[in-house]
Amino acid sequence: MNYSVTPIGFVRSCFKEKFAIPRQPQLAPAARGVLELTPPFDSADAVAGLEQVSHVWLLFLFHQALEDKPRLKVRPPRLGGNTSMGVFATRATHRPNGIGQSVVRLEKIEPGRLILSGIDLLDGTPVIDIKPYVPYADAVSSATNQMASAPPAPIPVAWGDGALQQAHEHALRLGEPLTELIEQCLAQDPRPAYQVPPPERVYGVKFWDVQVRWHYPQRDRIRVLEVVADL
Repeated sequence: MNYSVTPIGFVRSCFKEKFAIPRQPQLAPAARGVLELTPPFDSADAVAGLEQVSHVWLLFLFHQALEDKPRLKVRPPRLGGNTSMGVFATRATHRPNGIGQSVVRLEKIEPGRLILSGIDLLDGTPVIDIKPYVPYADAVSSATNQMASAPPAPIPVAWGDGALQQAHEHALRLGEPLTELIEQCLAQDPRPAYQVPPPERVYGVKFWDVQVRWHYPQRDRIRVLEVVADL
């Protein structure tokens, strides 16, 4: 039996590329976006009462990772990308039905849209449902996960000459915490765990409308080289 779902809205996110998106929500509190609701859910009736909660669950589609053939095993980044595990033991994007879930902070409710932070969603992500976060039911104090018992240790992020000033200037223009976003996302070390790049290799990613470029002068250190407008 087949079922179909229809998005109730789409996310406009600071993340314009999949690379460097935190692998879990809440790891980058400065990551912000807007969930633009579609009719008829853009009505005030659909979100009445939601102002009473601080966080919401978003159920969404991994729209750039949909696959015709389901995967039974995947290689989660947390294990270095070389160890296979059953798909249901991981939060990999390669889901049988392409469905993901994230708990995010609800900053503000505006007509037809929700202002969010702590997101880990790509720009344009279709959202299929919203549910309020219920602390007493959703936070299980005795829960365990031997594979991911704690968040990854962040790596230090340093700024090259002029890069920090560039970030501050773009942050003022955008009205967004760009400097914090860059530091929080890069501290998660977005490169594949099995890569050991030479110091001269430069990485880049687009946040909002700026390109951020960095390298690894040491294996466990990041240095931001520049933050420039994406032309």
